[in-house]
Amino acid sequence: MITPELPQLPFPRRDVLDIAPLYRTLQDTAPISPVRTPAGDVAWLVTRHAEAKALFADPRLGRSHPNPSQAARISGAALLGGPIGDPATEVADHSRMRRLLTPAFSARRMHALEAHVADMVEDLLDQLAERTPPADLHEALSFPLPVLVICELLGVPYADRDRFRVWSSGAAGLTDRAAASAALGKLVAYMHELIARKRVEPGEDVISDLIAAQNQSHYGDQQMAGLAAGLLFAGHETTVARIDYGTLLLLTYPDQRDALCHDPALVDSAVEEILRMAAPSGGGLPRYARADIDIAGVTIRTGDAVLLAGAAANRDPAAFPDPDRFDITRNPNPHLAFGHGPRFCIGASLARLELHAVFAALPQRFPSLELTVPLDQLELRTDLLTGGVTALSVTW
Repeated sequence: MITPELPQLPFPRRDVLDIAPLYRTLQDTAPISPVRTPAGDVAWLVTRHAEAKALFADPRLGRSHPNPSQAARISGAALLGGPIGDPATEVADHSRMRRLLTPAFSARRMHALEAHVADMVEDLLDQLAERTPPADLHEALSFPLPVLVICELLGVPYADRDRFRVWSSGAAGLTDRAAASAALGKLVAYMHELIARKRVEPGEDVISDLIAAQNQSHYGDQQMAGLAAGLLFAGHETTVARIDYGTLLLLTYPDQRDALCHDPALVDSAVEEILRMAAPSGGGLPRYARADIDIAGVTIRTGDAVLLAGAAANRDPAAFPDPDRFDITRNPNPHLAFGHGPRFCIGASLARLELHAVFAALPQRFPSLELTVPLDQLELRTDLLTGGVTALSVTW
């Protein structure tokens, strides 16, 4: 029997704002389809909104695998590159982690941050306005803002940003698993040292709060350092890309930028549409089946890898009329940018707060902002888990 050649991720796409045409083909013909991961193993790719939403919430999918050495690898990344955790305790461990972290992202804490984040954005835009265009918006705004915010929230010195930027990028590398694991190890070791310092000199920050709750959480120091490293990574890497993509969308759809300039009250729905449309990387969020699952005419077997392609699901015509149209008034907007169900991204409120601050201010301050290079000449970070662009040259 000849095994048919499977599509290989990441799929090619026309430009940074497009999703790969093959996603649309699979939505129409095989919404749950076997593909080869970037690591070369086989996984089920879920591209349609209804099935992705159902599987995000399905307790039969998790991040652990009963036999990790035999599990399909997604990539060489140290984060989300393969299975993690113990199948026997995964559900309990995840619930315990969320209980520990929920206060860090509470509505009260986010409300207290709101005005300060807006001030950070204004300061960065002031610095940008002082430059002679063109300028790299990625380095001027998209990268520093999420780093400033997550550093302040966690209690990480902003002066260390160049060090952990290298480790974060290294841990997200897709091609060299050993190098990615080494980079993650350095990031965890850094957080271990910071935790030791904060145990002696606590501050008004999340890491100090986690230390105070350590006895109740039953986390050891190494577990705490790993958790803090994950927060530092997730708290800035993904938001950086979404600021870049939101800017690209507004500059590519000038009618929507003008609408936002004329009616700043549209910023909330604009942020949701940016979250829906942004597709900084290929593939999807990995899961492993804890039991057989029958869905959409296929059977996902126990132990199989599953990739939930949120970016494709967010362009599903069955869920979003005219799905490739960027429409900042779109309502309802049931996107899956933060997942769905028990694993819904715990930092969603922080990401929304930052995006709100940026896109409430940027169109007003720089109404004539425009790209200096065509979309098809922007360089995609296909070597990184979080994707995005390497630079975003703009003028005004």
